[in-house]
Amino acid sequence: MKRRILALVLAAIMLTVFLVACADEDTSDDTAAATTDNGDAATTDDNGDDATPPAVDDTPRGGGTINVWSFTDEIPNAIERFRYLNPDFPYDINVTEIGTDGGGYQEALTLALTTGGAEAPDIFTAESAFVLMYSQGDMSMFALPYSELFGQDVGPMISAAQIAPYIVDVGTRPSDNEVVALAFQHTGSAFIYRYSLAQQIWGNGDPDYVGQRVGPGWDQFLQAASEAYDEGIAILPGEGDAWMAIRNVDVPWIVDGYLTLDAGRAQFLDVGYELFNNDYTLKVTSWSEGWMGAMRGEGTERPVLGLLGPAWLINYVLADNAGDTYGDWRITMPPEGFSWGGTWVFANAMGNPDVRGGVATLLEWITLDTTDEGFQYQFGSGTLIPGATTKDAIASAVVMDRVDGTLDILGGQDMLEIFIPAGAGATGSGFGPYDETINSRFEDWAGQYFLGEITRQQAIDGFKQTILDELGIPSR
Repeated sequence: MKRRILALVLAAIMLTVFLVACADEDTSDDTAAATTDNGDAATTDDNGDDATPPAVDDTPRGGGTINVWSFTDEIPNAIERFRYLNPDFPYDINVTEIGTDGGGYQEALTLALTTGGAEAPDIFTAESAFVLMYSQGDMSMFALPYSELFGQDVGPMISAAQIAPYIVDVGTRPSDNEVVALAFQHTGSAFIYRYSLAQQIWGNGDPDYVGQRVGPGWDQFLQAASEAYDEGIAILPGEGDAWMAIRNVDVPWIVDGYLTLDAGRAQFLDVGYELFNNDYTLKVTSWSEGWMGAMRGEGTERPVLGLLGPAWLINYVLADNAGDTYGDWRITMPPEGFSWGGTWVFANAMGNPDVRGGVATLLEWITLDTTDEGFQYQFGSGTLIPGATTKDAIASAVVMDRVDGTLDILGGQDMLEIFIPAGAGATGSGFGPYDETINSRFEDWAGQYFLGEITRQQAIDGFKQTILDELGIPSR
């Protein structure tokens, strides 16, 4: 029997998305990702056709109940589909779904894990904004190693599936070097741009050519922004779009207990300042109406050349907001490699041992099964839900090699030809347990500097003081 508890309703900014891992959040919050900033399951495919909701079988099967906790319906929907397709799977599913607004999911999940009992999660999910709290931080004691769950060394399974390294890094517990969580979605990111506007700026909209104009590196990107400005075109909707990429460095915010402002992240003060004060962007925030309007090419003072983001941004956000620009989009390599969003899946080490076999079956199907019947192939190829054809980038390179990544919104371009190499530049070594808060606070102080309200140094000092006041973390 399945019971769904909707404790909090996802905010309006959390766009309708099916099986998305989000976003990281992540405007500085890793909450914008396809897993973030996602909400209910999307019911349209890349072509806007109606999709049949996943079939649900609530018939009790008597093998025990697996409690599943998630902040979106992505994993619950996947499990429902597995159960429907596998009538011999003997377990019932009980779903608790809570939105991440105001940290509601994290608070409830932490309480449920520490309290234990019959309602404690057996499977739970975490997005990039707060995943390290459960994979590497104070709550990692509740994460069951995948090797223990599967009864065999998970390393060869990960190698055979060719899971993206940053996904493994984030899901590895440092205290014992055990993999305790894996994601199913590949959120390595690209520069997503309008072909016609690139032609207007440079006389060439080919992805390889545009990639050489916008990168590598932020100096080259600013040069491209200047060239776009001369043609009356904004290179991005806002400075926050650049922050999504810049913040994804390989040095964590906290090193040896001290707040550390790495030079890679600090460059946002300079790149963002140039973008803002040279009017290279529209100065709109992510998930705002102005941001959506930039995708449609409507309601903005100037057209916008592009966005920075992963496959979910194309398939679950841009596809629904492109309007007359549908088919005019292409993707190329970003100024620097980064990832945005993602959902990691855990087994509770203190969960019900009587259903652990079912938990192992589900987690292997979701994260490591590379067959055509596995979740990753069906999710990536858009065949999981009858009537839905929305594709996505997935964690396994083995599976990704078999998926046709061509999209109509990209004029028939194969998105995976870019996302696979772009993802190689993404890193998980710079993630930390307080990223959601620290990223947001740094962006806030940088914004005051861009507006001319404070100096660059005052922005840095104010940021450090804020983190000390809020989190008790000193800087050096």
